[in-house]
Amino acid sequence: MIMDITLNQVVFFVVAIFITVFSVLTVTTSKILRSATYLLFVLFGTAAIYFLLDYTFLGAVQLMVYAGGIVVLYVFSILLTNSDQSMNKKLKMSKVVASLVTAVAGAAIVLFILLTHGFVPTASAEAGELPMTVIGEALMGSGKFQYLLPFEAISVFLLACIIGGLLIARKR
Repeated sequence: MIMDITLNQVVFFVVAIFITVFSVLTVTTSKILRSATYLLFVLFGTAAIYFLLDYTFLGAVQLMVYAGGIVVLYVFSILLTNSDQSMNKKLKMSKVVASLVTAVAGAAIVLFILLTHGFVPTASAEAGELPMTVIGEALMGSGKFQYLLPFEAISVFLLACIIGGLLIARKR
């Protein structure tokens, strides 16, 4: 049986493999700057997926917001960490086994979902992009299915993280 594979599908699989490889590198490297760089590549790959799906607004937001976030991560990783001396601790075998069990369980769940779900493409009533005003009202509205409260909660949480990071750096 010959499958009709489109260029869009090939690009999707290449980007998915790219994201997977750099995701694994992000969590397995022992150098914090390399990890942040690999995370940047993962976020670029995610933006590529958005662009493949013709979500240009979300792709642009992904690039602008998370690229800025990685710059902040670079600054904090340089300023708040000692050298790599603190990373030389050996992991206990129980933590390695727990991590392995968690990874296998996650892979099993993903495989189960992939095999049981049909993933049938749905045809939307309106083709094309939504206007930015509709997206902005949906994101910043306070009604049902709108995201003002979660947005504010996340901003307060991030502010608390920044203050906590500064306090930790100041104690040293």
